[in-house]
Amino acid sequence: MANIDAQNEISQNTTVLVVEDNVSNFVLIARLLGYMGIHCEWKTSGYEVVEYADTLPRLDLVLMDIRLPYEDGYGALKQIRSAPRLKDTLIIAVTAHASREEMRKSKEAGFDGFIAKPIDPDQFPKQIKEILAGASVWDLGM
Repeated sequence: MANIDAQNEISQNTTVLVVEDNVSNFVLIARLLGYMGIHCEWKTSGYEVVEYADTLPRLDLVLMDIRLPYEDGYGALKQIRSAPRLKDTLIIAVTAHASREEMRKSKEAGFDGFIAKPIDPDQFPKQIKEILAGASVWDLGM
């Protein structure tokens, strides 16, 4: 029981930036994170993501859609990694275009993990807890 309380205590101060252009996907992710007691922010494209992230007092994790308007997840990842304050922030690729090739490309690009869409509401909270605890999650959802 103490372990669960410690996790909940950590989660109450956790901030996740969700970079997602699909409102339905964002709502699902936001509800699941909210249920876990995690605060989330939303950006609909990779464009100016660093400028936005810099306004947040705390940022623990970025859930980055790969296919985004204006600038894709790979471009946004490069921007975030080049920003001194954000360079060590955990960034997880989240995509409906899940394949072994896309996962390999995500690893090579420098993402810290990979979650396939559609998001599995039963697995997602566990995956987020593992990621925030320092574990590596690379899930094709198959």
